[in-house]
Amino acid sequence: MLLRILIGVIALLVIFGAYKFVSADGNLPAVGTAAPDFTLNSQEGTPVSLKDFRGKWLVLYFYPKDMTTGCTIEAHGFQRDQPQYASHNAVVLGVSVDSVDSHKQFCAKDGLSFKLLADTEKKVSAEYGSLMNMGVVKIAARNTFIIDPEGKIEKVYSKVNPNKHSEEVLAALDELHKTASAAR
Repeated sequence: MLLRILIGVIALLVIFGAYKFVSADGNLPAVGTAAPDFTLNSQEGTPVSLKDFRGKWLVLYFYPKDMTTGCTIEAHGFQRDQPQYASHNAVVLGVSVDSVDSHKQFCAKDGLSFKLLADTEKKVSAEYGSLMNMGVVKIAARNTFIIDPEGKIEKVYSKVNPNKHSEEVLAALDELHKTASAAR
């Protein structure tokens, strides 16, 4: 009975985003630094690399688990706003430690058209300071990185609120575009 209660509490922490009380391993890469390189398979089973997005803004978001409440809300926000990301010359990529098959099911079930990347070896999540311990299980922390067209980190969000996150990211992209235009 105690084990069931403990499992239930952990599940609720993950589902409702209260996992933020459990710290992630490592440090988040700093604004102004080069984004750590990666190559991971998407829900289609094809490799996706950071270098594939040179010349575009990249929204790289890490999330704990496919098909859980908070992660679904966050993904739906990014999906809903895909036309706005396209108008900002931006691409959204989601990363979790779930498998390619899990991502494929999540995308099919929830109508997600952007790529979800499978970090089953947990290396990329760790490089981005976004791997956290949930007891004996390691999952991705809910962090997001806006990466500029040259591959430099421009904005970091940690422990985000999935309900309004896409709107926050779009507002940041607006500001980053204004700053880039003013610098020219």
